[in-house]
Amino acid sequence: MPSIGDLANDLARALYAFRIPVAIASIVAFVAIVVVARRLGWVAAARRHRTRTGILVTIALIVALPVGWYLGSPILVRTSLVEALPSTAPAAPVASTVPTATSVPSTSLAPSASTSPTSTPAAPPSATPSPFGQMTLVSGAFSGTDEFHFGSGTASIIEIEPGRYHLRLEDFSVRNGPDLYVYLSPSADGWTEDSLELGTLKATDGSFGYDLPAGVDPGRFRSAIIWCKQFSHLFATAPLET
Repeated sequence: MPSIGDLANDLARALYAFRIPVAIASIVAFVAIVVVARRLGWVAAARRHRTRTGILVTIALIVALPVGWYLGSPILVRTSLVEALPSTAPAAPVASTVPTATSVPSTSLAPSASTSPTSTPAAPPSATPSPFGQMTLVSGAFSGTDEFHFGSGTASIIEIEPGRYHLRLEDFSVRNGPDLYVYLSPSADGWTEDSLELGTLKATDGSFGYDLPAGVDPGRFRSAIIWCKQFSHLFATAPLET
């Protein structure tokens, strides 16, 4: 039997999926209520009991305004962020030991004997390690899930250093929404139970990225996705290919 929390989540997902029809229906219902209230004399009664009416209106606004802002503000609010791509850490210098010449006093055996200085052989130059070249393993282009939930830009998994991987979103843009997160999914079609959560979406527009946890195999992922956790809704998907 589903729990109350599961039923609440299912209701929230349904309301979000049909938010536009629900909004239109709510406006129509509000207008109908006002018309009926006027015909039945409720408006006149509300004027006679102003205190009681004011309390009821205040309670309705306390509930409706935060919910309306939470669901509707993402349509209006946009954020932008541009981050530099992480650089490869500089290789540690290799210490080389160069023997130093020590002077040893010479003993003259004869007045006419002369000693010539001996030359110390030069130490071979120390080898300098070549820097690691960053390499893009897979990449793909974002697309939205429908006409309302648009998405654009590219997603790439880059090997920054040996064994260190980074998801880069470049020239990225997506429809804003509540509780958006970035995931890597084993499926090219979108979110699955074993998707890897990388963090909250940093911005709706720009170029930025996320480090993959140490030890994660990047080869098992087939898409980068933007996922709404609150309503379990997919906003955008970027299938990853070599």
